[in-house]
Amino acid sequence: MGEKKGFFSRLVSGLTKTRKSIASGLDSIFSGFSKIDDDFYEELEEILIMGDLGVDTTMNIIEDLQERVKEEKIKEPAECRQLLIDIIKKQMEVDETAYEYENRTSVVLVIGVNGVGKTTTIGKLAAQLKAQNKKVIMAAADTFRAAAIEQLTEWSNRAGVDIIAHQEGSDPAAVVFDACQAAKSRKADVLLCDTAGRLHNKKNLMNELSKIRRVIEREFPEAYLETLIVLDGTTGQNALVQARQFKEVTEISGIVLTKLDGTAKGGIAIAIQSEMGIPVKYIGIGEKIDDLQKFDSDAFVNALFEKPEEEE
Repeated sequence: MGEKKGFFSRLVSGLTKTRKSIASGLDSIFSGFSKIDDDFYEELEEILIMGDLGVDTTMNIIEDLQERVKEEKIKEPAECRQLLIDIIKKQMEVDETAYEYENRTSVVLVIGVNGVGKTTTIGKLAAQLKAQNKKVIMAAADTFRAAAIEQLTEWSNRAGVDIIAHQEGSDPAAVVFDACQAAKSRKADVLLCDTAGRLHNKKNLMNELSKIRRVIEREFPEAYLETLIVLDGTTGQNALVQARQFKEVTEISGIVLTKLDGTAKGGIAIAIQSEMGIPVKYIGIGEKIDDLQKFDSDAFVNALFEKPEEEE
């Protein structure tokens, strides 16, 4: 469990800025109010919105809280803290089947705009799957940027996995076609596909992604298809905008939230999950291979709301 514990302590320190902005506000509310009234809820609402949980998510959380306060006849503001934490944890829970692709022959399509850490995420996933003794192949289907192909090739060398790449400017669907053939003939467990992240031209992106999906469905119908969108946690509400735009052009089954260390916008993880109805499956808090981990809602919400001793 050492690695997991290490990740949690890095997560706690990575979320310090977010926690300071949320927790200090919560503390002053829970200790500053003597009764639970409209003002109390209003202040609470403001702090959650400031913590990047977003308006809709915050409203839902507050409504749940009000109901539970009534049901349980709670009178003390301080008693709302744990209720609030429980409500948020419940909203964030990741279903057991979220990582089903690991148990099947699968294709993982990784999407997201450039600069969010997409290629790095694929590299880290490849290394982690390889460590589980899985046969992994990568497809460099972001053929738009030579740098993306080079970067992915570097990761494939580092992780010791095969890569299928064509030169810059070639058809991404052709790369995926070849990768599907390779995955079948080499009996790969997981095929990881990098894709281009050009959002400004939605029409192209849409055509490209649907063409890639068609190739996978036609050439590798027995594979389980997982589509992960990589979002940069430091961009806060903008990450939510990107997720919505991608959701318009393709199905998404999970979210990878990167760069959560050192941002005050960590609350965005809660907002994205509840507003998109798509689970956050991985979070990234640094450059090392084990700095990408499966999302643990308990650990995350605790790291956001519970004051570790050293901060008190």
